[in-house]
Amino acid sequence: MSALPQSWVASANTGVTDFPLQNLPYGVFSTQAQPTPRVGVAIGDQVLDLAALEAAGVLKAGDVPVFAQASINAFVALGSAAWRATRARLTSLLAADGDASLRENAALKAQALVPLAQATLHLPVDVPGYTDFYSSKEHATNVGSMFRDPANALLPNWLEIPIGYNGRASSVVVSGTPLHRPNGQIKLPDQARPIFDACRKLDFELETGFIVGRDTALGESLSVEDAEAAIFGMVVLNDWSARDLQQWEYVPLGPFNAKTFGTSISPWVVTMQALEPFRVAGPQQTPEPLSYLQQQGKHAFNIELEVLLQAEGDAEPTSICRTNFRHMYWSMAQQFAHHTVSGCNVRVGDLMGSGTISGPTPDSFGSLLELTWNGKNPITLASGAKRTFIEDGDTVVMAGWCQGDGYRVGFGEVSGKILPAKAR
Repeated sequence: MSALPQSWVASANTGVTDFPLQNLPYGVFSTQAQPTPRVGVAIGDQVLDLAALEAAGVLKAGDVPVFAQASINAFVALGSAAWRATRARLTSLLAADGDASLRENAALKAQALVPLAQATLHLPVDVPGYTDFYSSKEHATNVGSMFRDPANALLPNWLEIPIGYNGRASSVVVSGTPLHRPNGQIKLPDQARPIFDACRKLDFELETGFIVGRDTALGESLSVEDAEAAIFGMVVLNDWSARDLQQWEYVPLGPFNAKTFGTSISPWVVTMQALEPFRVAGPQQTPEPLSYLQQQGKHAFNIELEVLLQAEGDAEPTSICRTNFRHMYWSMAQQFAHHTVSGCNVRVGDLMGSGTISGPTPDSFGSLLELTWNGKNPITLASGAKRTFIEDGDTVVMAGWCQGDGYRVGFGEVSGKILPAKAR
């Protein structure tokens, strides 16, 4: 077995960092000394300023500069050939035995390498549109069993099409952004009419999201093969959910205010090239999907996922869920292809949520709704505090990573603290 490629950035070689040479995820950052947001990649405990490299002539992705911007969209729009070439160039610049243009240029290195601890991370993508799917069979079965007939937990269409709904791109926020508990209508079981109040059953949903890498025209549809090739990368996503608002409003058209108040994503977009070594087979699909959704080969990814919950005042968070993206019934390519089959056009930067990622065991359920079975079985945190749903002051932290041989490709964290509802 050949030795694992190393970086001259020593912190990238620890074996436990989320950001080794094999990852190189894209994000947007600023610093106190230079407050203008620009594009960077994470390497070990540093951010590599791609705008600085571009200005110095060491890195060129396209015919015009694309990295001195507040989102990665302009770079993503260059297409897959530019993605691959830029990744190869960055790998060479950062490899211990690679191109010395950066490594041996002390002035450029001092300018372009910024400690992560000194960087402010921003929303990495300008999100024109956001769609959330419902593609975990385990999650859909749990919810169907809870609120309908356990013997017929899945609705007839669930095994035929990737179910989804169009969410609000305007309320997608980067990790670390606090959110207020939403207000809305709640229908209590002992009252004839709904009341207006703050959400009483606030929840998280552990998801991933993929970033669309190309525009399509109105009326155009993508095959599953073309759809997969058009995915730029992935983030970890928290689809915050107000369960009591949702239960009252979701019939007949699905979630609305129960989901629109906030969706949190990780600040780093991990590219599909970095994830390629972790490609695995997904679950067997029965019945066989219709022809436009059929796939051959491996289209799932072995991504470990974890949720931690920290009550205000607790010294440490408590791990409450561990699951894996490989459990998802519908693949990202199938979701994407189905999204376009009607002729719906997509745009560079569109965000597509996976839906809650639940596994086959109770400790792998990706929401408090499932973990506590709608509040019937409270969970106990390390401090002794009990939770059925999220309380004011609670912070939810999600993390995702792929474990390689001697290295890991990680997404960093997506965290969010819940503040009290605003008075009305």
